[in-house]
Amino acid sequence: MNLPYRIPPKALVKLKDKETGYNPDLLLIDRRHLASEPFWEKKSTLIHGESIPLVIEFVSTNGCDDYGYKLIDYEEMGIREYWIVDYLGIGGVHFIGQPKQPTLSIYQLVDGEYQVQQFKQKELINKSSTFPELNLTAEQIFQAQR
Repeated sequence: MNLPYRIPPKALVKLKDKETGYNPDLLLIDRRHLASEPFWEKKSTLIHGESIPLVIEFVSTNGCDDYGYKLIDYEEMGIREYWIVDYLGIGGVHFIGQPKQPTLSIYQLVDGEYQVQQFKQKELINKSSTFPELNLTAEQIFQAQR
């Protein structure tokens, strides 16, 4: 599979009209769109959602940010896919359900709004638009984090 993506060692993701941004735990960039990023060469900063096919955040003590601010901002930027890997199951019941357990939430942009699919335990992750042939379970992803 010859994909146009790469994982930068460090990058800042920010909305055009905000002073601050985020350093995601993991993100993919689409090399085909980097020419349209005015701050990429000098500051490793991305402001266009089409340059970022996927952002992954691992929930730790900043879970409120992952499920709140980042979710809203990534959606507004137009980032196609956003994963929240809650490998400890510490997110609020509103976000991961009851009983609380490790949960992988995959948010995909549909008509400008995120739609979420959640995966737990041995459920096969089969909803990634970035990696449609992905053949892993949620449990395998949680174990890779540790």
